Formats: sequence, structure tokens, C-alpha cells
Amino acid sequence: MLSCCTSSNSCDDSDTRKKTLKPVQFQRLSLSEVSDPSSPICVDDLSTSLLGSNLHVFTLPELRLITHNFGRCNLLGEGGFGPVYKGFVDDKLRPGLKAQPVAVKALDLDGLQGHREWLAEIIFLGQLRHPHLVKLIGYCYEEKNRLLVYEYLPRGSLENQLFRRYSTMLPWSTRMKIALGAAKGLAFLHEADKPVIYRDFKSSNILLDSDYNCKLSDFGLAKDGPEGGETHVTTRVMGTQGYAAPEYIMTGHLTTMSDVYSFGVVLLELLTGKRSMDNTRPSREQSLVEWARPLLRDPKRLDRVIDRRLEGQLSNSGAQKVAALAYKCLSHHQKPRPTMGDVVKVLESVQGFDDEFVEPFVYVVPSETDDSKEFLAKKDNKDRDCGHG
Repeated sequence: MLSCCTSSNSCDDSDTRKKTLKPVQFQRLSLSEVSDPSSPICVDDLSTSLLGSNLHVFTLPELRLITHNFGRCNLLGEGGFGPVYKGFVDDKLRPGLKAQPVAVKALDLDGLQGHREWLAEIIFLGQLRHPHLVKLIGYCYEEKNRLLVYEYLPRGSLENQLFRRYSTMLPWSTRMKIALGAAKGLAFLHEADKPVIYRDFKSSNILLDSDYNCKLSDFGLAKDGPEGGETHVTTRVMGTQGYAAPEYIMTGHLTTMSDVYSFGVVLLELLTGKRSMDNTRPSREQSLVEWARPLLRDPKRLDRVIDRRLEGQLSNSGAQKVAALAYKCLSHHQKPRPTMGDVVKVLESVQGFDDEFVEPFVYVVPSETDDSKEFLAKKDNKDRDCGHG
């Protein structure tokens, strides 16, 4: 991994490096181009020749300063890749740097995978910019220390907001706003010139700002999508139990439709207020998808699925649309699943739903063989006795 680099971040063959970097000005650099051990690209190049001036390269003393020496009072949490601390940066620390709170993640480097995940974050978030992707401000690479500096999102993760015992109950409109934002983020990744498969879409990786605008975070497991005539990427099965698509678990074949399935799981969490996996629930209900998905097909049983805390504040027609969408996303096979672009269209149609002002909604039970375009198609109201909501 980046074998040409030393702890001083220097390379021996500058001429070779310049030749390698030249095309990157016109096309996004892929993770495979950098993770190849024979690559002459150095980590120090990532903030200059490869990614332009978007990223700041911080020193370890600077990050110690802004986090009060990584003090426990600044600890925001700890995930699989290491602890995350709150800090504050401004132009006194680095000229031209906007004054703002930040989140500093210190990577756990017990294994080689830790370095690769750290590198993936820089490669993807350093080049991709979107309102629904968390902004990477910079990084630190000194000897064995590898840290990442992100924008700070004050409401934390969707997981905490939705499942934490003492958190405020998320209203239906807020849940749909979050679902739409997350869908737009995934659609952006899938529709890029070089498609990106997120691979670890889950509620804990969806971060929220003070207005509940959501941003996808944690790109350590992200992969470049298949190129040329390839239909999938074959990779080691990684991710979180309860969110991974069944075909990915069985074969290791990864596609954008794997992300669509994971999105369906999170959409089901938003609909039910329940975690994807919970061993404290009765045995047949421990897997949320296995328990809830069959109920999504029957509007008479839909009230068994919907979060009881939402009673009286959500649109029945909107809930039925979301249930049908979740059912499609969670198909056992890839073909019936909609694209994320189609998911965005459906979720846009349920924003601000109000039963007093919408037309009657006809709930059509989706089937495994329905094509996603057929699922989304709107029939002419003249051919029906009532319209869609």
C-alpha cells in the first residue's frame, strides 16, 4: 500500500510521478489506482497534484491543539475505525481556513485494512462534493498516525436520533426529509462518471445537521463500480449485519443494487422505528426485514409495521407509498429493485404529504416480478376512477 512512501512522505522518481498524475486533472482518481503497491503516487500528493486545493494537510500537534489533546471531554463517540473527537479550526490555525467546528477521526491501525479504509475516505470524499455527502476538510499522516478531519454535524447520526431512548421522536415529515436526502446522496454516487458503490449504507452512517439535513459519512468500505462490460465487482463480503443485500452475502458480487437493498432497510427503520437487527425482540421479529417485509404487501396489516409513535401525524397514502417503495428495494433479487434515481422520484412525491389536500391513493400490491419502471409509472387519471396521491 503506497509502498513508495516513507514516513517523511517523499518519493524518489518525480518525473515518473508527474507522468502518472497528469491525467487526473481530467478524470476522477479511483481507489485502485492509488492502492496498487506499484503505484508511484505518494500520500503527500493527495492534497496537491491529485485533489487540488480542497484538502488541508494537518500536523499531529495542530490536531492535538484543536481537540485539547484528544481529551475525553471532546470525545464524540467511537466506531469500528476509531474514536471521533470534536475540535475547532480557524484561519489562525491555517490561513484561509473557515472558522468552524470539526470532527476529528483517529483511525485504528491494528490491521492493514485500517490504512486502506483511511485512504478510501480521502480518495472518495476528497474528490466528490455533494450537499448530501459529508465534507472532508483535511487529514493527517505522520508516522503511524492517520487522522481525518470532517465538518461537524451537531445532531449526530440518524441511528442516535431514531433509536436513542431519550431522544426526541422524529416526526414523519422529518423522516421523509432524511430519506430523500440520503437517496439523493446515493443517486449522486451511482450516477457519477465513475460510479461509486457505498457498500456500508446504514442509519449510523447518516449524519444530521441542526436542520435535519442529512449527509452520508464513512466511505472506508466504498468501492469503485464495475467498468467496461463488467456487471459487478467481486470483493470480500464486508458491512453490517442486517443491511447487506442477500446476493452480496451469498456471492461477494457487489453492484449499485446492493446499496438499493441497504437503503430499503434504512427506509424500513424510518417507517417502523425499529432497528434492523435486535436480539431482544421475539425470535421471528429479530430480523426486521424478515418480519416486516411480508406485511408491507397488505395495506390491512400495514398498521402493524408503522411506528406507533407516528399515530395521528402521518398521511396514510404517503405511508403506503413508502411501504411499497421499501418492499421494492428489499426484493430478494436485483432486477425488481428500483434505481436510486427512481427512489428519489418516489420520495419527492411524498414530501409534505397532508391527508386533507391529497387525492385518494390506490395501493397496488407490488410483486417480485414488477419492473421498477412499471412500479414508478403513473397511469392516466382518465383511465381510472380515482387518481394517485
